[in-house]
Amino acid sequence: MHNLTEYELAGMTVNERLYACNLIDEWDKAVKNRDEEQMKKTLRKSLFSEEQSNETTKSVLANPSLYGY
Repeated sequence: MHNLTEYELAGMTVNERLYACNLIDEWDKAVKNRDEEQMKKTLRKSLFSEEQSNETTKSVLANPSLYGY
């Protein structure tokens, strides 16, 4: 787990947060496996809200090539 606060993470993009929290590999694996639940869990670990996690996961799975997958 990371030691960053919500304040420190505020304003970062999804990728910036995942990198800052050392979760990018976990995220990439979940996306490549189309593992919706793991994607949401990983985003929650980087302090995204449940709503943000759900919407981001939905968007990435709807058009993975747009996000480089």
